[in-house]
Amino acid sequence: MILIREPRERSRFIRFAFVGVIGAIVDFGVMNLLVNVFNVPFLIAGTTSFVCAIISNFTWNRFWTYPDSRSKRIHNQMLQFAIISVVGLAIRTPLLALLEPPMIRLVEATMSNLGAFSINPEFVAHNITLAIAVLIVMFWNFFANRYWTYSDVDG
Repeated sequence: MILIREPRERSRFIRFAFVGVIGAIVDFGVMNLLVNVFNVPFLIAGTTSFVCAIISNFTWNRFWTYPDSRSKRIHNQMLQFAIISVVGLAIRTPLLALLEPPMIRLVEATMSNLGAFSINPEFVAHNITLAIAVLIVMFWNFFANRYWTYSDVDG
């Protein structure tokens, strides 16, 4: 696999993954703040947190992961990144909607059987649901951005 054999690509992948961790922290932080402090509905909070994470990820990826990607104008690259992100959002949103109810039931049943209700089951379910969606969308984002948005960099 190209990511494993070529040191330059391996370094990019590691940086992309690190940027993804930063994006996930932004994503989870904003989602939890909106849901648990401001009582924003989960889907709206999840969408808002996704947009915040995308802004963070584009900035970090443009200037740190792919600093050699300069043949494309920044606004064109941002548009490509945004298009890929919107497709990611289109993948993520139904995942959140479909996974949330069964995840809440599963977490409630599990925590009830364990007698562990010191943490709100909805809080746990929302975070597990978001983690699953983030992992799925991460693969789409990496490959689509690497081969379209940042296609001007050497392998």
